[in-house]
Amino acid sequence: QVQLVNSGGGLVQPGGSLRLSCAASGSIFSIYYMAWYRQAPGKQREMVANITSGGAINYATSVKGRFTISRDNAKNTAYLQVNSLKPEDTAVYYCNANLETLTATLNLWGQGTQVTVSS
Repeated sequence: QVQLVNSGGGLVQPGGSLRLSCAASGSIFSIYYMAWYRQAPGKQREMVANITSGGAINYATSVKGRFTISRDNAKNTAYLQVNSLKPEDTAVYYCNANLETLTATLNLWGQGTQVTVSS
């Protein structure tokens, strides 16, 4: 069974940092696209950052200069380094990936990890 597992969230003070991880497991042939989204209470889910298999990267305007997305293709894992955190960054962060198995092309979501920024 192919799945994405998020980890690395937590409670942090304003200005603090965290590193989120998203590991894809199962019989994966290739991962084309990995992304991080977030959803705050009462708000729609929004894209935070994405990275293609070739390394092209996009960020939401609100996180540019503070967040860094990366991926380790050998480990089928994406990371989101979040620095200079603000209270408005508080949300559940979800990993998303477009990937190919031997039999299908899938779009998967991780289970989400809570990031809370508060003093």
